[in-house]
This record gives sequence, C-alpha cells and structure tokens, in this order.
Amino acid sequence: MNYVSDGVPKHRENALAIGMLEQGRGGAPSASVLNRLAESLLLTELERQHLFMLALGRPPELRYRPVEGITPRLQRGLDAFPASAAIVKTVTWDVVAWNRVATVLLTDYGKLSPPERNILRLLFCSPKARQAQKDWSKVARVVVGAFRADVTRAGSSLEASRLIDELSTVSAEFKALWADTDVVGMSEGVKRLRHPVAGIINLEFSNFSVEGRPELGVVVFNPAKPADVRRVQTLLSSA
Repeated sequence: MNYVSDGVPKHRENALAIGMLEQGRGGAPSASVLNRLAESLLLTELERQHLFMLALGRPPELRYRPVEGITPRLQRGLDAFPASAAIVKTVTWDVVAWNRVATVLLTDYGKLSPPERNILRLLFCSPKARQAQKDWSKVARVVVGAFRADVTRAGSSLEASRLIDELSTVSAEFKALWADTDVVGMSEGVKRLRHPVAGIINLEFSNFSVEGRPELGVVVFNPAKPADVRRVQTLLSSA
C-alpha cells in the first residue's frame, strides 16, 4: 500500500480531501493534494483544471509531456486558413504541426528532423531563420522572454533544462538573453518577415491554447495588409 509522509494511506488521504472540499472545511488544499486527487480519480486535463479553479481559484501548472502529434480535427482547423500560416508548438517550443501556408511562408518543417523543428534552435542556430527576421535582436529577446514564461508555468523539466543548456553552449546570444531573466507575454503582436522571394511581409500573430491540452499552443500569422495578402497568395500559387 502506498503511504504519504505522515503514514496515512494515499487513498484515504484522497477521500478525506474530497470530503473536506465538498464541505468547505480545512482551508484550501495544496496543489500536490489536488494533483493526487486528479490522478486517483482519473480526471481528464480539463477536469483537473476545473478542480483547481474550484479549490484554489486558479488553473494548475502546466505539465510537460512529449507530444507526437495532434488530432486530425485540429489539423483540419490549421488547414482551413487560406492565407494565414498556423503552427502548433509545445511548452519547449517544438513545432509539432503546421499548415501549407506555414511551409511556404515560414519554414518547411516537413523537411526537418523533429529536433530541428524547434523555434529557438532555428532562431539561434539557423542562418536562414536569422536572416528572415527583419529585426532579429528584438525578436530574439521577445522569444526568449516568452519561452521563459512558458517554462515557468510548466515547471522545471528535464527537456527544458537540456534545451537551455544546449542553446547556452552553442549561442552566446541566447546565453546572455537567458541570463537577463526577462519574462515577456506574447499573446499577440506584429512580425515583419523578410522572405527571400516576396520581400518584407507584415504579419499579425495571435497565440491560442488548445482546449484540454494546455501544454500546446496554436500560433496564427495573418497578413496585416492587403498588399501582404497578395504577396502570400502569390507565394502559394507559385509553390
């Protein structure tokens, strides 16, 4: 039988905690107690979030878990954008899904190995990706700050630590930015892309979480102006 540190069986502690939550007694439970409750009750991620909101008034921390792909329904959602690039990224900023516009406009992720499909590796290690940024220094600072925010929400993980160590070793610029400890929100903004064929393309981007999968984020890049739409459409027609 599994016991917690005070000698109380886990299943009994869970039952006691549930009863206290229902009766409103004992104050707010700890996050670890809520996580054990969620695990013992086999709650889905959405139900786990609801449990935390009821007990603590806030969502739970993100949980890192390897992502091998997305549902066909979500992929169809990405493919429905006729002129907007859309990608799905993980907490460690691995790109795990994309649409055709992203392939033409951003990067042909299908030609890269899974480890190479990482936004930070591309930004700091790929000369081509660096050249595509109209203001690389500004973009790099914002991306590192937003990545730090994601890692903080998710809690420390071996995968994030390995990526940080790797990038700090191969890129002095990443190491310096990481040492600054800036945290940046990146829910939306404007990106100026320097495309080798179409020239400068202005894109408005928005970030969305995936319902029930808080470790995944969808980023959509919309052409900002009619001229940008025409440039994207020309690229798509010639691809």
